[in-house]
Amino acid sequence: MKRAPAQRRKRPASVKPRKKKTSGRNASLRRAKKGPPHSRKKRGKSSGNGTEQANLPFGESDRNGRGAPLASARPAAPATPAAPPPRATAITLGAKQREISVSEFFAKNRHLLGFDNPRKALLTAVKEAVDNSLDACEEAGIMPDLQVEIRQVRDDRYVVSVEDNGPGIVKAQIPKIFGKLLYGSKFHHLQQSRGQQGLGISAAGMYGQITTGRPIAVTSKISPRKPAQYYEISIDTQKNVPVILKEGDGELSSKGTGTRVNIELAGKYQKGKRSVDGYLEQTSLANPHARIRYVSPDGEETIFPRTAKKLPPEPKEILPHPYGVELGNLLRMMRQTRSRNLSLFLRQEFSRVSPRVAADICEKAGFTTRTRPRRLTAADAEKIHAAIEQTKIMAPPTNCLSPIGEELIVDSMKKQIPAETFVARTRPPAVYRGNPFLVECGIAFGGELPADRLVTLYRYANRVPLLYQQSACVITDTVMTTDWKNYGFQQARGALPTGPAVLFIHVASAWVPFTSESKEAIADYPEIAKEVKLALQECGREVSIHIRRRKRELDAERKQSYIEQYIPHIGIALREILEFSKEEEKKVVRTLKDVLERSRKK
Repeated sequence: MKRAPAQRRKRPASVKPRKKKTSGRNASLRRAKKGPPHSRKKRGKSSGNGTEQANLPFGESDRNGRGAPLASARPAAPATPAAPPPRATAITLGAKQREISVSEFFAKNRHLLGFDNPRKALLTAVKEAVDNSLDACEEAGIMPDLQVEIRQVRDDRYVVSVEDNGPGIVKAQIPKIFGKLLYGSKFHHLQQSRGQQGLGISAAGMYGQITTGRPIAVTSKISPRKPAQYYEISIDTQKNVPVILKEGDGELSSKGTGTRVNIELAGKYQKGKRSVDGYLEQTSLANPHARIRYVSPDGEETIFPRTAKKLPPEPKEILPHPYGVELGNLLRMMRQTRSRNLSLFLRQEFSRVSPRVAADICEKAGFTTRTRPRRLTAADAEKIHAAIEQTKIMAPPTNCLSPIGEELIVDSMKKQIPAETFVARTRPPAVYRGNPFLVECGIAFGGELPADRLVTLYRYANRVPLLYQQSACVITDTVMTTDWKNYGFQQARGALPTGPAVLFIHVASAWVPFTSESKEAIADYPEIAKEVKLALQECGREVSIHIRRRKRELDAERKQSYIEQYIPHIGIALREILEFSKEEEKKVVRTLKDVLERSRKK
């Protein structure tokens, strides 16, 4: 059988024939004729109508339908997505962990210490330096004599200088006190004091270092026979350690002992109630035993003389009260104590615990008085803590407090407030969380004080004025919730009373529960709120008696003025009816006025 000749497979018109490879001299000559690759022009085939066909992309065709085949072409491979970044692992997270210095923390969060804005920062720096000076003088038994000066060196830069006549600071302690945060002598002592945390003056120096780059300058003298020591100190915020930049001898304006602190910082000076001027004025009210000389940036000198002739009573350090101890602290104290048995531990570590009270606590907890406290577990500590709450224990001693006193409060207000009447009350000591405290209240009323404005409220904690965060303080909240209409004041709901008055409220405690590290408001403890309200009510009753008496006097004067207008007419009428002479008429008028005056005095 004859096989049909094989038909030659036709190539599509759009597919170009494969070119043979050329090599050698001919290929190089051909490339040279074409020119460089960037100068070559793409040439298309001539179409049947004589026009030149441009090169078409893959899969497209010209108007006549000619073009690259779609069906036979292989689609391009999709692009490979980028690999996601590697996620963190426990090892990489662990490598990032490191300790945070307390100085570094507060350098980034300086608003917690009261350095929110330039105006408040200037006030806070003065406040911390003045508080330290007053505490040092009182502890040494010296009547405080302070020199406060603020100098402006640029538009927004000031130098704060505070000098006192206190006992001075020993050389070894100067760098740590002024160049290390959380370093102080009052944190572990339960007694009334202005400073508590060891943050204030070192934080002020750190703020000055951050804003101006300048160190804090300290001059201190501990003996009249020895030269003063001068230091320039900065803080290493990453390690919370002082860096001594300069050390040598210095001079003080006082011939005896004392300390002077100079801080250059960025601030803003502005007069007003919440300024340095207002702070020093209120400080003088609560510290009548101190003399303060103040020179403002304007060069104006103000002297606040001392009213009291002796120092306030010295507060004594006390032990913590059992009612104020928490379970974790109780367990820590039992593990660190050197007492041999549980009875001695309770009597030596806490106040107001007698042998009988200690035995009662041990019996309720299910232990003997000879039990060793260091061998007790957390469950045993919980039993002892519950037994303490069930035992009746005497209130803590109050000799750790130093109140101002009713007489000195009245004298201080008379010195600065142009009022008509003054009232002051000091409440008996009370306890919150085992910490003793007392509340003092004073009211200045009438006189030249404006009657159509809200009363002025002065808040104090351990003799220190509280100028900011008024709405967050338990004192303000208690004043607003007191019904002042019962005492002759006008008051809108949820607001301070309206009237010509100044309220003076002082909370003294071995440990004041401030709401923040800046110490600007007192936390809302029910025990404190109760004592503040009772003090306000006692003073309010005294003021209401004065207000009612004053109203009666005003009514009597008004009625007398009406009667005095008609007395001459009564004399004329009597002269016409009884035919009196002029002399008899004047005598009758004088007699009627005398009778009216005697009746008014009665």
